[in-house]
Amino acid sequence: MKNRSQLNYCKNQIEQMLVRSQTKIIFPLITLGLIKVYCQKQQEVFSDKEIKKLYEDAVREIKKYLGHDLHIGGKYYDAYPSRNLPKYGVLKVLGKKQYKLLPPYRGEAKELVNWIPKRLRQYITKKLGIIPQLGNHGIRARISTNKNRFVDLIKINIDKNPTNFEIFGFAVIKAHLEKFACKIYRDTRTSAHDRGVDVSTNFGVVYQMKKLRIINKATADNIYAELKINFDRERLDDGKVILVIDDISKKIKNYLINMKIQTISKKDILRLAEQFEDMEDREKVLRIIYEEFRREYSSDIK
Repeated sequence: MKNRSQLNYCKNQIEQMLVRSQTKIIFPLITLGLIKVYCQKQQEVFSDKEIKKLYEDAVREIKKYLGHDLHIGGKYYDAYPSRNLPKYGVLKVLGKKQYKLLPPYRGEAKELVNWIPKRLRQYITKKLGIIPQLGNHGIRARISTNKNRFVDLIKINIDKNPTNFEIFGFAVIKAHLEKFACKIYRDTRTSAHDRGVDVSTNFGVVYQMKKLRIINKATADNIYAELKINFDRERLDDGKVILVIDDISKKIKNYLINMKIQTISKKDILRLAEQFEDMEDREKVLRIIYEEFRREYSSDIK
């Protein structure tokens, strides 16, 4: 019973690490590296330098295990063993950048060495879905050949989370505008979902992408107040700021138009996706999606 309780404790702590991870999984991989060395050598005390190396080794092994490097392998900082991992009961600080692996993880090391990689694959697969596969040109081509399959992929994935909304929406708009020799660029990443992501163009228009619904004037006024802070008055007065959002009522859409703010909803994005008649255009959308996810999620550890 005691062993089962300790194992559940360790697993629950690792689950908390996953919940708090954003674009890169780091702490479960440091933990995996520590317990793997413990299983091999019965080593309990580690220096910061050793922890950094075993973490990087764990990242490389997981990359091979997953077949991609998305959502793993963030930059290592010496605060991780000194401040973060003690909070999860993994390490105890001994001083002079020396750390001790604590009993629950030592006692359950063999079980956890097998469980952690499987749990990471399950977690990342659920979070990213088909995205890692889009790095394969053949898979992109097969999806792009069938227009309905392509549109269904956009519909299924665009709603999963704010990051998906912003990246899938950007990819569709970018591929559409490039047909008219227009260029657009994502200026920010999706870690700050409260602000949304700014997208600039080579024709003076700026898009702000937010996964939210605007169904009343109060919300519209709050958004407009935020736009006034983020963009200069001249750009707003010239109607060169476009909101890309999840949904908006017709009444509020007209209300914002009167303030010279145009909006593009998720329905509009899906309609654009349905208008790509050439396989090459559909394949370009999928390639942009993968490239943008790589920009967000690819490993810092080579």
